[in-house]
Amino acid sequence: MGYELDMINRDPNGLNDHIRVLFDEVLAEPDGAHSINCVWNCAYKCFNCWKGCCYKTLTLLCGIPLAICWGCEFAYITFWHVWYVTPCMRAYMINCGCLQKFYGTCLQCYCQPLCEAYSYCLSNIRVTNMKG
Repeated sequence: MGYELDMINRDPNGLNDHIRVLFDEVLAEPDGAHSINCVWNCAYKCFNCWKGCCYKTLTLLCGIPLAICWGCEFAYITFWHVWYVTPCMRAYMINCGCLQKFYGTCLQCYCQPLCEAYSYCLSNIRVTNMKG
């Protein structure tokens, strides 16, 4: 394995930067509509306590089973890409390269002489404008 888990910064790639769950990111009182300070302070403590308790309970009950499910899902995706998608893409690219040469040769053999003949036939046409 050789990979050590960072127990402090658990989102080093910023995957969940969009999730804003701190008290002052969820609740805010505008100027002119302030509650009593003890209510605001108590709400802050209750919010953080219940958010922490509920989150920890949910992760305790669901975290490991969900981690197992997602581990299986990403193992399947990796398996599918390694053993099917990438070889199919490689075969497609090989065939497209061959077809590109084939169609290029056909165009050079059949269309190029026709275009040259038409251009030779039409090369002596002169257009002049006559003013009325």
